[in-house]
Amino acid sequence: MDHVAPIEAPLEAARQPVVMQVLPALVTGGVERGTVDMAVALAEAGWKAIVVSEGGPMVRELTRVGAEHITLPVASKNPLTIRANADKLAEIIVANNVDIVHARSRAPAWSAWMAAERTGRHFVTTFHGTYNLGWFGLKQRYNAIMTRGERVIAISEFISEHARRVYGLDPQRLRVVHRGIDLSRFDPAKVSPERIIQLAQKWRLPDGYQVIMLPGRLTRWKGQAVLIEALALLGRHDVRCLLVGSDQGRTGYREELVELVKSRDLVDVVHLADECNDMPAAYMLTDVVVSASTDPEAFGRIAVEGQAMGRPVIATAHGATDETVLPGRTGWLTPPGDAQALAQALDRFLALSTEERDLMAADAMDFVRTNFSKEAMCARTLGIYREILDAAAPPPGV
Repeated sequence: MDHVAPIEAPLEAARQPVVMQVLPALVTGGVERGTVDMAVALAEAGWKAIVVSEGGPMVRELTRVGAEHITLPVASKNPLTIRANADKLAEIIVANNVDIVHARSRAPAWSAWMAAERTGRHFVTTFHGTYNLGWFGLKQRYNAIMTRGERVIAISEFISEHARRVYGLDPQRLRVVHRGIDLSRFDPAKVSPERIIQLAQKWRLPDGYQVIMLPGRLTRWKGQAVLIEALALLGRHDVRCLLVGSDQGRTGYREELVELVKSRDLVDVVHLADECNDMPAAYMLTDVVVSASTDPEAFGRIAVEGQAMGRPVIATAHGATDETVLPGRTGWLTPPGDAQALAQALDRFLALSTEERDLMAADAMDFVRTNFSKEAMCARTLGIYREILDAAAPPPGV
């Protein structure tokens, strides 16, 4: 029998793919969290992960898992800087043999797209928000860079529909990948009583009061004022309300909220708690979570985190909330800016029995674990990367 030498695969076929994600900075936020989670998933899958940004405290999380971070001023909207960044990104792509360039924000996307075009590499974007359209369509043309990916990842069905309607994006290139949260962190069983007690003492919460919490940075569209008006209409002083979030320099708005609390005679009810570094414990300290955003949420991470911790959610009925909240089962939806409807929803929650609350908690945790884990988000995104690479690969035998 003649000896047949085995067919050796080309070296290129054995090489693990390289994905370069580009975003403004790695400080805090959902875009940043998703980038880091994806870099971890790439490293665990044996792929090479590169992240380009202006840096920040979350860079440490990348280096711990073996991902590479490269610092460039990619947050800049200056046209000259964008072009200079494109030149540098093209050099990085060639030097690291990058297969896929994944842009997660508009200014970096322009540089990343130019670099990907120049080097002939695959270009992917994630559409994270509705983005302001501005005057005369100028801003819309700037935003449209997020539609140029071979695949455009929308973080919710709401964003997917927005991209189709406003930008005429071909549905064939759209993929919906809901944002995912870390269920090993947002797990009621993982939060010790000591952490909850420590936070209650820090916020000087008295015993025996039901707690309503609205997490989110202090900015007008997050709806803190709507909740304060709703509490005034509710007229109960046997509850406590926590507005948890940094003003990020918006001291004028913070002062407005303080004055509104005083004018509505709610000084004993409402507490501005600033930023919290232990949100799982904060949710456990809370009875109901409120998301009163007056502008549509592209996804609504707060609603998902609250449900993961077994807390019913009262959210505004627009944006992606009909995807992240099951009305009547895991929470309630109210019209945007409607303090009366929000007060009624709060009253409905406060009247629930222990058994009804336990049932809502179980449904909420099951709903989130089934649909919004970071593992599912990363697996779906990896699937999109593979889809792109498989489509570009030559057929067997060629």
